[in-house]
Amino acid sequence: MDKETFVKELEKIGVNITNEQLEQLDKYYQLLIEWNEKVNLTRITEEKDVYLKHFYDSITLCRIINLENLSLCDVGTGAGFPGIVLKIMFPTLSITLVDSLLKRVNFLNIVIKELKLENINAIHSRAEDFAKTHYEEFDIVTSRAVANLTTLSEMCIPLVKINGFFIPMKANCEEEIKNAKTILNTLHSEIVELLEFELPIENSHRTLIKIKKLQNCNVKISIRLKKKKKNR
Repeated sequence: MDKETFVKELEKIGVNITNEQLEQLDKYYQLLIEWNEKVNLTRITEEKDVYLKHFYDSITLCRIINLENLSLCDVGTGAGFPGIVLKIMFPTLSITLVDSLLKRVNFLNIVIKELKLENINAIHSRAEDFAKTHYEEFDIVTSRAVANLTTLSEMCIPLVKINGFFIPMKANCEEEIKNAKTILNTLHSEIVELLEFELPIENSHRTLIKIKKLQNCNVKISIRLKKKKKNR
């Protein structure tokens, strides 16, 4: 996806991008390629592929929820997808990036500094540890290409405010959704919307799962479930 096509495809989903935002994305891409030689950030390095599979794909979260003036946590953010991209495109978002690898967090901090992004933090932590001190703190929690839906729900839903949303970004996930029904019930959450679509050009399948947290779910539930799995 070249930059001209990128802009046109964003317009189709109701997103208008400024020249400043395009410049920030270009700088982000340059930093990604530079740092990818030192740290394993992504296997996708061709510019046209990064713009489609990382940048455009990250922005599609806006197709299922309004992203203005909210707090968002990106769990297992890796090289900053979708969190960094969302901050560039929706600057009123307050964003927390969480990743378990310090080298990736160091990269994220460089990007934040170089792009002069504000109200965004990169945290070095495992998601389950982070949840212990940031319980029910975020309007939206998202995660892209990290783990299956059951595991993600255990890690992420404790972070979501009551009446907030956990929105994992998936490919084909019909079986995962079936398998996650028990944990969603346990965590007092339910799927309220499912959006399936195809990426432009390559037509690969994508699914956004909008899960609403209906009431308090003690963070100890998630920890206890993990211990049970280890003991099996």
